[in-house]
Amino acid sequence: MKKCVFAGTFDPPTTGHTQVIENCLKIFDETVVAVMVNHDKAPLFSVEERLYLLGKLYGSNPAVRIISFEGTAADLLERENTPFYVRGIRNTVDFEYENRNNFSTKKLKPDLIPIYFPAGQESLHISSTLVKNLYKFKKDFSQYVPEQISADVLKILNAKEK
Repeated sequence: MKKCVFAGTFDPPTTGHTQVIENCLKIFDETVVAVMVNHDKAPLFSVEERLYLLGKLYGSNPAVRIISFEGTAADLLERENTPFYVRGIRNTVDFEYENRNNFSTKKLKPDLIPIYFPAGQESLHISSTLVKNLYKFKKDFSQYVPEQISADVLKILNAKEK
């Protein structure tokens, strides 16, 4: 059985994230979607909220396992017993960032096999930051988050304003 890990902040999950997950499902028997806990970042959505949103998208799919993880990508891959680490790439900035991380992670996990999925042309500009900024300026962000969670994302964001 081939398994991969796709880790990220998912603050909130976007249609770009789902494109990556859908690609994983075409190749791997199991895709572990890991909400990474990074104390150097201040995500707007709690870990529980991000797990809930991802669960609403993929909780019924037996080929997807959604978890949270605190630690390095190398530790996560070791725990999941897979060398396949999936990353989504929108542009050269993402590529340079991921490539730098690849080299440092490979020092910790020499059998690491990074898999980069380039974003589709329609997704090059999509990010969680875009979603949060559109909300902040009272603009419609629904086209950038999966339809199944759009109302949930809005509800969570509205509750945080109160």
